[in-house]
Formats: sequence, structure tokens, C-alpha cells
Amino acid sequence: MGMSLIRLNDVTVRFENRPVLREAFFRLETGDRVGLIGRNGSGKSTLLKLVLDQVQPDEGTVTVEDGTKLGYFSQFSELDGTATVTEVLEGLFADIRAMEAELADIDAAIAVAATDPDQGDELTRLIERQSELFGEMDRLDGWEYPRRIDTALTVLGFDPAHRTTPIDSLSGGWRNRAALAKILLEEPDVLLLDEPTNFLDVAGVEWLEQWFRDFRGAAIVVSHDRQFLDQVVTRIVEVENFHLHEYPGDFAEYVVQKQFRLKTLEQQFAHESELLAFESEGISDRREAAKAAKNAKAGGAGGLTKDLAKIKKQRTPRPVDQIITEIYGGLHVKDVLCRIDGLGKSYGDKLLFDDLDLEIRRGHRLVVVGANGSGKSTLLRVLTGEERADHGHVDWAGGAKVVSYNQVLADLDDADTVTHSVNAMPDSLALRATRKSVGRFLAMFQFSDADLQQRIGALSGGQRARVAMAQCLLSGASVLLLDEPTNHLDMASTQVMERALVHFPGAVVVVSHDRFFSDKVANRRLVFGADGARHGELALSAV
Repeated sequence: MGMSLIRLNDVTVRFENRPVLREAFFRLETGDRVGLIGRNGSGKSTLLKLVLDQVQPDEGTVTVEDGTKLGYFSQFSELDGTATVTEVLEGLFADIRAMEAELADIDAAIAVAATDPDQGDELTRLIERQSELFGEMDRLDGWEYPRRIDTALTVLGFDPAHRTTPIDSLSGGWRNRAALAKILLEEPDVLLLDEPTNFLDVAGVEWLEQWFRDFRGAAIVVSHDRQFLDQVVTRIVEVENFHLHEYPGDFAEYVVQKQFRLKTLEQQFAHESELLAFESEGISDRREAAKAAKNAKAGGAGGLTKDLAKIKKQRTPRPVDQIITEIYGGLHVKDVLCRIDGLGKSYGDKLLFDDLDLEIRRGHRLVVVGANGSGKSTLLRVLTGEERADHGHVDWAGGAKVVSYNQVLADLDDADTVTHSVNAMPDSLALRATRKSVGRFLAMFQFSDADLQQRIGALSGGQRARVAMAQCLLSGASVLLLDEPTNHLDMASTQVMERALVHFPGAVVVVSHDRFFSDKVANRRLVFGADGARHGELALSAV
């Protein structure tokens, strides 16, 4: 058993006299991979900041083993500056580049000394120094560094243009990926990652999972991406009621153990065990479908999704579902909600999509997937009318009300109370459904009576996201458009949203890289740049 790299001993932290963590004990050993989960605002980032010495404990001690090299990435840790990403990453290898320069000088000096018989001693000294440097380069794997830089940039999606652009001219998402590349190449002893997958597409997330397989250090990862956690962590620590609860194993094991713990505890939240049951079903459905698809060897993933759809149909409804269906009982939705004909859009000379024909109908839950920058968000903005297509038409059915989650989130009024905000939409279901069923719906979203009286301006980012989501789901709209909704929500809220979207009687169009979420919700998929598709071509498949 090695020394703990990081120890929290009986740590209590308060902000403005409100507890954030109470009597927290935590140890990180070499090779440990901890997935840190918990509701928004529960103190996950505080734990990272304690380790980084950016927050001091009010009581207890935080110890980081001497000489431990920490690497910290948060979704707000954008790199900045006039250098290009390639220059920044090359800067990490300054000592190796200095050795390369010295080797080049030695080469030149050896060539000179070799022609002068009086330079024998000097020649011996040069050759000894050269072999010393060769040894050091081998030890540091220094010959490989340009390839390592290239690999990291390639899989994080950096094309030649992005690599030679000053970082300040890149978008936030790209600056974040650059920051991630830098930290991963630094190979710290302890990696602290705060929501690392939020700005990555599926290929980027899968590369990060792969990278973790070879990473020898320890890590603490704050994430809501359940599949990522399942791939990467060796245990889960949940921040709940200001305390840290440990669960050995991956996310699937956490779900099982937590259900067990909730049974033995007083039932704290009426719906939590139910949502965890859906989660277990989601996990076992995926496994069962994957097994069936493997046995059938039928068309790979196509087989998997068909089997998933079959398995899902056999479920019996639960109280959570009844709360949702009660709310949507009075919502009448037309059959055909939108017709899209020959839609095309380019940026400069980059074709995003072309000749897109699509009908959006009642009950469609369309998940749009594809690489970063392939045009998914642009398609959503064309559907809301925020952007104009270059050609083609989007025709909404008369009276079909469309609501965009990302617009609602951006337009929240800080001075408004949560209650007023949730009921604010002109056709809000909150005005039509019974107060009791709306109350039960909001309680499911973890809004207590006290929360409902709060002003929006006092809420954390994750709480605001919950308000916007509740507002959309209660808006009375027949079409919901959502761009990466799981980025902003904690896990419990994501689970409620998933249930609501599955029962939503209208149509849902969602851009998401969260595979677990898509598998639970989608009944149609629109894939940008699928294998074999031409550039700008989209492949549509029913699930």
C-alpha cells in the first residue's frame, strides 16, 4: 500500500455560513480513479478546489503528498493567448527540444573535431555527452513527442487550420479541447477533471476513455456522463447532504449499491429509487440487446438498437410515469408537425448539410449525432429560425408551437421567482393541469417549496438548467428542441428529463453526444457524416 497522494481528514467547508461539506474523509491512492457525482451545487467542484489549494477548509486538513504533480481541467479552463495550440503543446517539451538542439550542435562539433588530430579529448567528451543525451532522450521517450502531439490533436478533432490559428481566435469549445490536450500531454500524477466530456463529440469521448486505459496516474473525475464513468472509474464518490459516500466499482455497480442503501435508509426522496430502477433497466437493456446483437451478428449497431426498442416496449408503467402522463393528458398535438424540403446550409466553403428532406411527426424523438463542427447545432438554429438556410424550406404546421430549451435557458429572468418562471409560458400546462400534478412534477425535479420561492439570480448553473427544463416540459409546446441538454443537468435531473421526453406526446429534436441518454430516449437518429455518406449528407434511421 503506497502513501496516499491526497488526503482529506475530517474536512468541513462553509460558504457564507452555509455548509458545503461536513466531516469529509477521502483518500486518493496511486492508480485510483474516482468518479465524483452529486447534484448541482453539492460541493463537487469545492472538493477539487480544496485539493488545488484554491479553497481552505474551515475545519480539518487537506494533505497533498510532496512532489505530486496535479493537472486540472474544468469546462471553464480555456487556454488563451496569441500562440497556436501546436506552439503551446510544443512548449511542454522545452527540455526535450533543448536536448535536440544540443545534439544538433554536438553533431556539428563532432564533424569539426574529427578532422583535427589534436582534438582527441574534445572528441571523446562530445561523444560521451552525445550518448548521455541519447540515453536521456530514450528514458523520456523524447523522440516520440511530435507524434504524441499529433495524435492528441488528431483525435480531439483539430484539423490543420485549427492547429495554426492563434488560440484567442478559436471558439470556446476548441479552446477547451486545447486545454484538455495540454493537460493530458503533461501526464500529471493526479488528474483533476471537472466535466471533461462536455465539449467533446462521441469520437473525442471515446478517445479520452482509451487514453485513460494507458494513464498510470490517479484521477478524480467530476462527470454526469454515465457511460464515460463506467469506462474509466474504479470507484464512485457521491456528495450527498454535505457528506461523501463511497461506492467501490463502476457506475453500474454504484446504481445497484445505492438502491440497496436507499432501501435501508428512510426513503429520503420518493422518486429516487424509482429513477434508479429505470437506470438499472437502461443498463440491463443495453447489455441484453448487445448480447442479442452479438449472437445474431446482425448488422452490428443496427441490431443493437432494434433489440433495445423491442425490450423497452415490454415495460410496465410506474408512478413516475403516471405523474408525467397526467400532466400531458390534455395536450393535443397534430400528426404532422413539420416538413423539411431540400434544406442546405454552408459556412464559407464548408458544406454542413444539403438536400435534407424530413418530416417531423407526433411521437418522433429524433436524436441528432455527429462530430463537433459538423452542423448539428446549426440545423437546430435553422429549425428555430435563428439562422437562415441557404436553400430549401422548413414548414411548421399551423399552430404548432416550438420551444428551444437553449433559448429558454438563455432568456431566464434573474429577477423572476422559480414558480413564476415555470408557469410563465402563455400556454403553460401548469395553468391547465391540476395544481397537485404540477406540484408532484416539480417535486420530481427536486424543487422544494423553498426552492420555488427563490429568485433565478440566486441559483447555480445546474439549478437554472432545471428551471429551464421544467419550463420547456410544461410549456404546452408540441415540439421541443434541445441542444446537449445533459451538459447542464445533474444525473437525477437528467433521469427525470429522460422519463418526461419518453412520454412527451409531441415531437422532440435533440442534439446529444451522451450515448446513454440517446439510447434511452431516441426512436429516430439523424447522423451527420455517417460512414459512407458524402460530405454534408445525413443518414436517418428509425430506432
